[in-house]
Amino acid sequence: MDNTCHIENYLDYLRSVRRVSAKTLTAYRADLLDFADFCANRELEPSSASIPDLRLYIGDMSLERKAAVSVNRALSALRGFFRYLARFGLRLDNPSEALKNLKQESRLPSFLWEREMAGFAELPEREGVLWPLRDKAIIMAMYSAGLRISELCSLKRASLENGCSRARVAGKGGKERYVFFSEEGQAALREYLPAREACIKAEKPADALFINRRGGALSTTGVRWIIGVYSERSGLPKNVHPHALRHSFATHLVNSGCDIRIVQELMGHASLSTTQRYTHVNMEKLKAVYHKAHPHS
Repeated sequence: MDNTCHIENYLDYLRSVRRVSAKTLTAYRADLLDFADFCANRELEPSSASIPDLRLYIGDMSLERKAAVSVNRALSALRGFFRYLARFGLRLDNPSEALKNLKQESRLPSFLWEREMAGFAELPEREGVLWPLRDKAIIMAMYSAGLRISELCSLKRASLENGCSRARVAGKGGKERYVFFSEEGQAALREYLPAREACIKAEKPADALFINRRGGALSTTGVRWIIGVYSERSGLPKNVHPHALRHSFATHLVNSGCDIRIVQELMGHASLSTTQRYTHVNMEKLKAVYHKAHPHS
């Protein structure tokens, strides 16, 4: 009995047809194989699991004190798996439709206020600890375009269009969108490009936009390390990481009155609900201003 045959076929489908990210594939594989182990202990095929089986599995995860976010991710993997089985006629019903997510604690995203972001963007030219021209371009590209770290690292030199004012990026699920760079971002990119060309090796040229000193493509690990160095030097009472720059981009747009659906498009969010959390950040700012200004607050 092949207890994981349908699971492997589903993961191949996600990879080749849905084109999900490697990170998502890894997470879904772990969740579904854990479910397969649960089923194997009960001499049950995963593809034949019933609603009571799924509820028992969720109960086991809760008894193991797994975080709500981990349980909900597993539920997402199971829903996708059973939708796949139903769609391709491998079973008639979808037992996962009866399952509801666990309630998660709502956490506001980490971000920098406008003044903090302006100071952080100046760090490379003040500190000069790494490669100032490149690092300034990285910070401004991530912030002014709201890029994910994977999107930043996948940018090619040829991705830049219209005098460095925009670029086409592949987001989650391979969904492409245009992103736009601010004037300061464009200036940083234009200053960096000649320095990049000087590091490119003729015998093995890199097509990646952001490279290391050896001329190779900069990895996501490298970008996290770079931002981490400047975070330590910033003196800010918060951890500045690559995604915080993306959060800052969205927060500042919402605070400036940008339509939430436009922010959704610029961020590449599939769901509007994902973007709406930035309106909560705006409410927190309004409350802080109120409590500071109102004489009877």
